[in-house]
Amino acid sequence: MRRIAVVGAGQAGLHLALGLRPDGPPAGAPGPGGTPASPADPRPRPPQPYDVTLYASRTPEDVRSGRVLSTQVMYGPALALERAAGLGLWEDRAPLITELGFAVADPSHSPGGGFAAPLDEPAQSVDLRVKTAGWLELFEARGGRVVYGTVGPADLPGIAAAHDLTVVATGNGPLAEVFARDARHSPYDRPQRTLAVCYVRGTRTPDGLGGPHVRVTPVAVDGTVAGEFFVLHALTLDGPCEIVLWEAVPGGPLDVWADRPGPGEVVERSLGLLRDRLPGEYALCRGMEPVDAGAALTGALTPVVRRPVAEVAPGTYVLGLGDAVVLNDPVSGQGSSSAARAAAHCLRAITGHGDGPFDRTWMLRTFAAHWEHARHVTAFSNLLLGPAPEHVRRILSAAARHPEVAHRYVNGFADPAGFAEWFTEADRAGAYLAVVGAAVPADGG
Repeated sequence: MRRIAVVGAGQAGLHLALGLRPDGPPAGAPGPGGTPASPADPRPRPPQPYDVTLYASRTPEDVRSGRVLSTQVMYGPALALERAAGLGLWEDRAPLITELGFAVADPSHSPGGGFAAPLDEPAQSVDLRVKTAGWLELFEARGGRVVYGTVGPADLPGIAAAHDLTVVATGNGPLAEVFARDARHSPYDRPQRTLAVCYVRGTRTPDGLGGPHVRVTPVAVDGTVAGEFFVLHALTLDGPCEIVLWEAVPGGPLDVWADRPGPGEVVERSLGLLRDRLPGEYALCRGMEPVDAGAALTGALTPVVRRPVAEVAPGTYVLGLGDAVVLNDPVSGQGSSSAARAAAHCLRAITGHGDGPFDRTWMLRTFAAHWEHARHVTAFSNLLLGPAPEHVRRILSAAARHPEVAHRYVNGFADPAGFAEWFTEADRAGAYLAVVGAAVPADGG
């Protein structure tokens, strides 16, 4: 039996660990949340090929009682990966996100036009407190071993020496720093946005959007984008809710979160910003209230791509996964979907490797194959952080007038690799707009 360690119990780490323990809970074991497992299967279970140890910083109880961990959207292809692994535990409870809407901020800072389009496959958002706690319980029910506590860089040599493969799947804190920054793919050396999120109830749906959705409104000040405001529908601990997210350009008028305010203060400041900057959104959000005492999260991150393999002792290597090696700003809404893709790819690489050694060469090849897709997500995310290039302004202007363009842009979020064909590069964007008869000048006229 091959021994595998997964360090980090987030979207990527749990998906991978559970994929390596696919047999389902043993007879009589509790299911996620303490619910009874299915009746005993009288057939003998095959032996597990992997002895998996998961290192998690917090217990399920600590996760549920703590603060929210992120915003997240899982698009159709990512949900299919979870479903195939038997991990879609909340699909029948989470709201089905059926539309994406994008406003356009006019010079007076009020929404002035924009576009929306349906998703070909619905998306969903599940509070990671719900998902993480439930998956931790499921992993233990499947016979996986969980070691609870903080793991630091100094612990990795011992963990790696005790296992055939060690995967580090956390992008937070010192652990991520064991992987060197890849300057070729990391144009930023500091955060491009400060972030404030709150899980709330009491927002209203604007005219033109028929149900659960994601809507995005940029905020412009003196002709320069100061950040973005997002609203999306989600599932939290006690049922459906909405999530509001601010992406503020550091030092700008939306950057008012440095003191790490709690949920009530995040809502109060949000309403003040909306009243001054986005009065249409203020009218929709004025009744919102936090869902619980842990409903807010503020902070910032630096988008970065890191080298995927780290030598933690002479001749001893660990593989990075998910945010540990590819960390994008949430402005593109790709974090959870990208983590699911990374985990599924790593799982296939492990299970398809037979008895071969999990050496440095295998690790590098595994990441290189994943990067062929992940690089498009990074390019798209970074494109959204800077001033919009002329060809992007042309496409967004065309999307407000041509449903075909709006539909293609909205559904591109499900798999940003497709944006390389028509959106991220200026010449291909111009050719696409010409073909669909939607070419417009950069100012939208």
